[in-house]
Amino acid sequence: MPRIAYVSGRYIPHADAGVHIEDRGFQFADSVYEVVALVNGRLCDEVGHLDRLVRSLGELRIKVPMPRKSMEMALREMVRRNRIKNGMIYMQVTRGVAPRDFVFPKKSDTTLVMTMYPAKYDIPARKAAVKKVITVPDIRWKRRDIKTTALIGQVLAKQAAADKGAYEAWMVDDDGFITEGSSSNAWIIDKNRNLITRATANNSILKGVTRSALQALCKKEKIKIIERKFTVAEAYKAQEAFCSSAVALIAPVVQIDDKKIGNGQAGEITCKLLDLYMEYATKNGGKQERWNPA
Repeated sequence: MPRIAYVSGRYIPHADAGVHIEDRGFQFADSVYEVVALVNGRLCDEVGHLDRLVRSLGELRIKVPMPRKSMEMALREMVRRNRIKNGMIYMQVTRGVAPRDFVFPKKSDTTLVMTMYPAKYDIPARKAAVKKVITVPDIRWKRRDIKTTALIGQVLAKQAAADKGAYEAWMVDDDGFITEGSSSNAWIIDKNRNLITRATANNSILKGVTRSALQALCKKEKIKIIERKFTVAEAYKAQEAFCSSAVALIAPVVQIDDKKIGNGQAGEITCKLLDLYMEYATKNGGKQERWNPA
């Protein structure tokens, strides 16, 4: 069955989808995006993703394209038309079409596009598919809390990882601390079985929606999380490590640069978290509490 895309109110064949050449998302990356996982027919963490989308739009002073309920209906219509049970929905909102000028247009209608693609959630396979990450300098702009489509820093980092046969690149700030992955949040587990991940109190990283769900699950299971900076050297000494994102869910990491992590297999706590998250996503569609940017 051919894939169906959504472009500003129209459902059209994916191959025919497009935006105007002067759309500001195309010319300036003047836009934001979200990726929502579909697990067993349920939109996972939908509340958190839509909350973050609206927050990102507000930070860039881009008009929300439609009422919340209408957006929820459009997501479900994408699922229905594409007939996918397990997959991902990509959403992008731009400031719209206007003559090319750096200054915001006085009048323009926002553009909303959505595409969808299938994905597999084979948990044993995901646990077995352990990952290597590399570290690279973090060269991005300072407002990393906004999920903008201006991703060239992340593109270069991800390509550097691919060039070295790695899954992900963990980016390192000027003080030697890991910020996050090019498309994921970074986690390590120390010898005391504490989960450690960088805090989101400032704009240095994006607050992941999957990350927030994991925090809630850990609180429920009484698994301790410490939110603080950690260095590359500390990551090398970790007992376990993993990445989290809507696409990766929880991806076990067993090598950072040339340093082996653990015994070369997905760690006990990492596997437990993946099981907990999949149970959460499968049973209730990940209906978490409202997302908070702090």
